[in-house]
Amino acid sequence: MRVIRKAVPRMRRFRDFDVGHRTLLSEAVPYLALVRAPSVARPSQPGPTEFSVATYNVHRWAGLTGGTRFEPERASSVIAELDADVIALQEVLRPFSSEDPLVRIGEDLQLHVAFVVTRVHKYGELGNAILSRRPISSAFTLDLSFGRLERRAAIATEFQADSGSITVVATHLALVDRSRDRQVRLLLEHSRIQGSVILLGDLNAWRKCKATKALDRELPAEHHNLAWPPSFPSTRPLLALDRVYARGAKVLDIRSHSTPAARRASDHLPVIARVELVRPGYEREGVAP
Repeated sequence: MRVIRKAVPRMRRFRDFDVGHRTLLSEAVPYLALVRAPSVARPSQPGPTEFSVATYNVHRWAGLTGGTRFEPERASSVIAELDADVIALQEVLRPFSSEDPLVRIGEDLQLHVAFVVTRVHKYGELGNAILSRRPISSAFTLDLSFGRLERRAAIATEFQADSGSITVVATHLALVDRSRDRQVRLLLEHSRIQGSVILLGDLNAWRKCKATKALDRELPAEHHNLAWPPSFPSTRPLLALDRVYARGAKVLDIRSHSTPAARRASDHLPVIARVELVRPGYEREGVAP
């Protein structure tokens, strides 16, 4: 534990981020704030054709009820439970006044980390993150904000596998149908999000809409569930807000991760899926050999 603490940067103090500094940061959002390898990396493995992915809205580390409570250890324990190869996080808070939970998780679980800031407020930087067992080849951010009232962004990371590169996108889409549709079209048409793609996130789509129809058409989720697994609210999930879409890959199975810890750590349950990359030369709807 002592070695891990040495690897974590010193705590950022609130006085170092006064109103003026926060205003400057707010004008720059969205921005890529962190791409980091663990100080002790996992042994290098061949690029897998089958691996696990997960998406989890951590609710600003504030637990089930939210508010000003700050208990990142709850969600951190759930992330460890998932034991996934790639994990997308939404509503990640990197506080100005205390240790960075995202860096701590990366160190403790030996994961590579990338983080994009969607909004800056008095408590810290708020945004989306990707955690990965494999090194991140590249990372970039996409501005999905259509107006200043609801700031949204996505982070895209590229990884290398035996069959080529794969892009993983993590996002948290708008509550308004019209904005969500525009955000999905921007993601699907982006020149750097082509080839094999996995889209993870809190899509805020609890019913069929233009956005989900476009995703179903362009990134078909070929899993065996009759319906998306519900993930919200975590205590009694009814709505399937958190989803996994893929192109150039098959979603073999998908489920919500409902454990006592997960039901307390956030207002969302994590959703975890097993994904198989489709080798070049095979049809997307075919089964990779």
